[in-house]
Amino acid sequence: MDRPVKILVADDERNQREILVSSLCREGFRAEGATGLPQALALLEQAREASDPFGVVVTDLRMPSDKEGLELLQQARHDDPLCEVILVTAYATDDVAFSSGKARAFGFLSKPLDLEKTLITITSAAEKSKLARDHADLKELLVSGKDAFCGIVGKSAEMTDLYRMIERVAGADATCLINGESGTGKELVARAVHQMSARKKNPFLAINCAAIPENLIESELFGHEKGVFTGATSRRVGRFEDVGAGTLFLDEIGSMELSLQPKLLRAVQEMEFSRVGSAETISFRGRIVAATARDLEAAVAEGEFREDLFFRLNVIVLTIPPLRQRKDDLPLLIDHFLARGSRRHGKNFQGVSAAVMTAFEGHSWPGNVRELENSLERMMVLGEGEVLGVDLLPPTIANLQSQLLPVGDGPFQLPREGLILEDLERSLIEQALQRTGGSLDPAAKMLGISYKTLQYRIKKYRLKKENGMLSEEIIPGEGRIA
Repeated sequence: MDRPVKILVADDERNQREILVSSLCREGFRAEGATGLPQALALLEQAREASDPFGVVVTDLRMPSDKEGLELLQQARHDDPLCEVILVTAYATDDVAFSSGKARAFGFLSKPLDLEKTLITITSAAEKSKLARDHADLKELLVSGKDAFCGIVGKSAEMTDLYRMIERVAGADATCLINGESGTGKELVARAVHQMSARKKNPFLAINCAAIPENLIESELFGHEKGVFTGATSRRVGRFEDVGAGTLFLDEIGSMELSLQPKLLRAVQEMEFSRVGSAETISFRGRIVAATARDLEAAVAEGEFREDLFFRLNVIVLTIPPLRQRKDDLPLLIDHFLARGSRRHGKNFQGVSAAVMTAFEGHSWPGNVRELENSLERMMVLGEGEVLGVDLLPPTIANLQSQLLPVGDGPFQLPREGLILEDLERSLIEQALQRTGGSLDPAAKMLGISYKTLQYRIKKYRLKKENGMLSEEIIPGEGRIA
């Protein structure tokens, strides 16, 4: 969980200083006081050295000299540009406003202080400082290395958005649901949430709900008492108990049998559970992160998943983009897997050929990152040179590549068995609309046809809603697909 912003109150008037520090602590901040410039600078330096810097400094302009407040402002901003400074003065003149603005203060307050207004101003400064610091931390993670973000590889816009969401979710400490197709890396994301949370020093336990037989999963989750069923020769502690104050990752939650879902609901809702064969109630102290490749809303509608459990799990949602939607990350992922394979196989793989990269970029990757990893692993096992060639491609990708024949010097390729032109046209229109979020005008420009022609083609092919992007109806006056 994110720690509250630290606030330093510098004022030589003891009562004023202590009242403000106490008020800030009651508001949930971490606040400390300083009697003047030397002590304030010392506290700022100590905080930086401890990697726990102050987010906001609230300083009296004159304590006791006329220049100490501005000196503190200038020094604090020089040493830490992400720290916001608020000046407090009994002399709210234009000169003070000019000086504070010139020195890049967040603002200034006039004495006697209006406590409510003061807290609002300080809260705004704290939010600005925290946002800037979070952004700087994320930027550092992204540029520090391919595997910097808790082992997740990717720097595309889609993944950057995901990283920001992970940071927010990690601090929330609420139940979290991760949506993503098979092979997208749901467990990696769950581990990242755990690693960036206040629970990171506690266990992270993962269980695949689809991999454990129905008659064993209840015992696996909640434990059992001795003799409760054949083979139960001793008491067993389940994952809910074993995780302690850590994070319990329930993968493939959509595969859980309906008969077990009420017991999971109790654990999530009441934060308590019982071992199989016991009436004893045990408190659950951990955090649940669940994941699914299934549409749980559809499962609820079909009566295959409890609606109340769905809402309990669906508090915060993280959605992992499939690989086909972030192909900009292919070079990074390839480098990552080749480097790891080189260490494991004792070889020195430097990359893939241009033809292989073209094939990879044209592939839809239904198995996502896991499919890419397995494909490269096969190629590394069979490959001899430092660069992996097209002859090493897995059959599923190689067969697709071999079906394409160059047509003259043009940019398109024709399958050997030919094609139906209308199918190609429909497919291109669908792709253009998906890329533009259903907006017709940019889609028409992308296809090189007029707006009216695109409208006609949409009606002709009766494009229906697919993947939340397309529909039969054109919204009047909006120029987009509903």
